[in-house]
Amino acid sequence: MNRRVTNSVQVVDAAGAATRDAAAISAGIPSRALMQRAGAAAAAEIGLRFGEELAAGVVVAAGPGNNGGDGWTIAAALHAVGIRVRVVQCGEPSTPDARAERDGAIAAGVRHGNILASLATGGERVVVDALLGTGFRAGTALHGELGAAVSIMRAMQEHGAGIVAVDLPSGLDATTGVHDEAPSCTLTLTFGSVKRGHLLARELCGTIVALDIGLGAHGLAPDGATLAIPRWFRANLPRIPADAHKGTRKKVVVVGGAAGMAGAAMLAARGALRSGAGMVKCVVAQDSLQALQQGEPAALAAPWPHDDASLDTAITHWADVVLLGPGLGAAHGRELVERVLRRWLGPVVLDADALNAFAGDADALVPLIGDREALLTPHPAEFARLAGCSLEEALAGRFDLPRELAKRLGATVLFKGVPTIVSRPDGDTVVVAEGTPILSTGGAGDVLGGIAATLLAQTDHAGLAGAMAAFAHGRAASDCSDRQVRGYTLDDLLRALPDVWGLAPPAPTPPVLAELPRVGEEGEG
Repeated sequence: MNRRVTNSVQVVDAAGAATRDAAAISAGIPSRALMQRAGAAAAAEIGLRFGEELAAGVVVAAGPGNNGGDGWTIAAALHAVGIRVRVVQCGEPSTPDARAERDGAIAAGVRHGNILASLATGGERVVVDALLGTGFRAGTALHGELGAAVSIMRAMQEHGAGIVAVDLPSGLDATTGVHDEAPSCTLTLTFGSVKRGHLLARELCGTIVALDIGLGAHGLAPDGATLAIPRWFRANLPRIPADAHKGTRKKVVVVGGAAGMAGAAMLAARGALRSGAGMVKCVVAQDSLQALQQGEPAALAAPWPHDDASLDTAITHWADVVLLGPGLGAAHGRELVERVLRRWLGPVVLDADALNAFAGDADALVPLIGDREALLTPHPAEFARLAGCSLEEALAGRFDLPRELAKRLGATVLFKGVPTIVSRPDGDTVVVAEGTPILSTGGAGDVLGGIAATLLAQTDHAGLAGAMAAFAHGRAASDCSDRQVRGYTLDDLLRALPDVWGLAPPAPTPPVLAELPRVGEEGEG
C-alpha cells in the first residue's frame, strides 16, 4: 500500500506456504537446513515460554512427514540443554529429512518409542504436536495412529497439559480454518508466515508466534497479503506536529443520523475525535440535531442539505474528508449519498446505509467514486449484497473476494470481521488480526468509520488509513481487557484509543517475526 515502512510478515494459504518453501529450496537453501532452523527456533520459544512446567519434561508426538521431522529437531534441541524430553513416533518417517533428523536425535540420546498408549503416561506438562502441518486438508479424516494421537492430546489438554503446535494444530486446514478434530493449543509456532487457518481459528491456536527460518526474499510474494503488526502501525501513523492546529489536524464530516439514529453519527464523531481530528461536523436529519448537539457537544452539527448551496456550506467548502452512512437510514439514503458524492470530490468513507443503498447495484458506485481515494467498510452481510454473492460465499472468500470487489469498484474495501481484510484496487492487501468479541456489538462499526475517516484525511491513502484504523480499533478493544469480554462497552473502547496512538512496539526479538495473543474468554466451555 505504498507504506512509508513496509511489513514482510505475510499471510498465506497452504499452497502459498508450499510455494515459498519450494522457492527457497530451488534457490539453494537445503530443505533440511530449513527444518533444522525451524526446530531450533521452536525449541528456543518453548524454553522461554514454559518455565517451571519444563521441569516435568516434554513429550513430542511426531508424525511421519516433515512436521514430524521438525518435532525430532525440537526434541534434540531441548535434550541438548538438559530438558527431559521424549518422542512418541506415530508412523515411520516418510521423507529423507525427517529420517535424518530422527536418526540424529536418537544418536544424541533422545528417548523415543512408538507405543502410542505411552503418550499420556509420562507425566509431562508440555506436549509438542508435530503430527501434521500445512499438508492436511479439511475433509480428510484422521485415521489410525494419527487420529488416536490427536484424541489423546485433546484429553491431555483437558487435564491441564499445555499443547504446542508445530506450524498448525494437527487437523487444522491451513487455508480454510476447518478443524473438526484438532487439539486446542496453548501456543502455535509457525514458520516464515502466518497461515489463513490460524486467523480463522484463533481460539484453537492459542498464542500464535511466527518464526523466521531464513526463507528471506523467497518467502515473499509481490501479490501476497501482509499482516498488520505494531511496528508497521507505529512507523506509518501520521504525526501531529508541535505547531498543529485544528485545521492542520483535518476536518471530518459525518453524514448520517436519521430520526432515531443520532447515536450512530455520535459514535462516529467520537471515533474521529479520539483519533486526532481537528474538527468534526455531523450532518444529520433535522429531528436528530438536538440529540446530537446534547450528546456530543465537541462536534458541530448541521441538518441534511436540500440544495447545492446548503450542501456546499455544510460539506463541500468545509470538509477534508466525508464519512457517509452511520445511521443514514434507508428512506433517503441513496439520494443523499449520490448528491454528496457528485458535489464533494474529495476523499470519502462509505459505511453502513451508504453501502446498503447500492445493494445489488454496486457498479453504480463506480462513476460516483471516480479517481478519488475512497474506502468502503462493509461487514459480511453488506459485502455480500455489494458483491452479489451469498453470505456463505462472502465468508468463505474473505481473503480473496475483497481484492476482486476493490478492483471492480476502484475503491479500497475493508471487509470487517475475524480477521479484517483491507484490499486496494491494485490488489495490495493487509490483514488485520487485532480485536476481541468486544467489537461484536452495535455501533462498533460507526466508531471504526470515524477512526478511518480521520486517518484518510491525514494520509490521503485509503488503503493505509483503512488498515491502520482497523488495527487501532482492534487493539483498543484488546486493551480494554486481555481476555474477558462481558460488560465492556464502546465507551471503554473509546477511552482506550488514546493509548493506542502512543503504542510503543516491542523490541525486535529475532527470530520472532510476529506474535498474536490468545483470544477468547477465560472459562469458556
